[in-house]
Amino acid sequence: MLSERQRMILNAIVDDYIRSAEPVGSRSISKRGDVAFSPATIRNEMSDLEEMGFLEQPHTSAGRIPSHKGYRYYVDHLVNYETLSTHELNAMKVFFADKLQEMEQVFQHAAAILSNLTNYTSIILGPEVFSTTLKRMQIIPLDERSGVAIFVTNTGHVENKIVDIPEGMSIGDIEKAVNLLNAKLANVPLYQLKSKLYSKVGEELNKYVDHYEEMVSLLESALDHEEHDRVYLSGATNMLMQPEFKDVDKVKLILDTLGETPAVVQMLAASPEGIQVKIGSENSIEAINNCSLITASYSIDGQCLGTVGILGPTRMEYGRVIRILDHLSKDMAVVLAKWYK
Repeated sequence: MLSERQRMILNAIVDDYIRSAEPVGSRSISKRGDVAFSPATIRNEMSDLEEMGFLEQPHTSAGRIPSHKGYRYYVDHLVNYETLSTHELNAMKVFFADKLQEMEQVFQHAAAILSNLTNYTSIILGPEVFSTTLKRMQIIPLDERSGVAIFVTNTGHVENKIVDIPEGMSIGDIEKAVNLLNAKLANVPLYQLKSKLYSKVGEELNKYVDHYEEMVSLLESALDHEEHDRVYLSGATNMLMQPEFKDVDKVKLILDTLGETPAVVQMLAASPEGIQVKIGSENSIEAINNCSLITASYSIDGQCLGTVGILGPTRMEYGRVIRILDHLSKDMAVVLAKWYK
């Protein structure tokens, strides 16, 4: 798709922009030792790369910056996976040196290491996000307008909360809805319950009960559960240090999203196994459409237990972050194995 010269120039622009956060001009590219082309030739190629959608020209600047398409091409074809430094390797060896007594300490420790090494935001989903499932749910009316929802997981964890019962909704309809939910959603992982409520329960529910929309809303409220002990974040405010996030409203939107556990779970839980890179609008959550999210799964004996992620600007050190995530996710699997064997 791109000529060797275009690949070389795109690679140089992405590398320079990652380091400087400033638009890159043809003259600065021509001064690099690994690019043997004149500024005029480079300008022509930059214009062609812009027409093809790999570069953008911000404002009236003569320089260019990579587009999301340009970053995607860079990650897929050009990125250099640098060797980790002694400092980075030693920081991750803390896993083996420290005597971490609780699984929660492992996740907190790993999240802190990742954010410190990368200066981005680290997010870890613990195994409970994937392995904890719904066993059963009940809604017991307290009076005509309120009830208590009891939520039991396969691990024996029990939560209960008060829910509002819409006016005119009968106890019989509530029982039908809860029985249908238990039949369809038993053994479904907790993070999938909301989406499965609509895809597996919604249509059938509409056939058997009155007040369909109110009933779905009641069940959705009953399924709300605390996930804070399964999600670990570190370095959320590192976004403030990135020059592209000088817009306070933009940063606030990202920080608000990171504070919403269901949104964070949605960001990472759908990631396939292995290393995955989502750039800009490839992310499903609009608030992080100007960010890149790199994730790595950690597994024991072939079973995926959880996900480690790094969230940062699209101007991210992709090669270095991917290496760090790959290394640390494997270390996590080694440390966690003692809890599963």
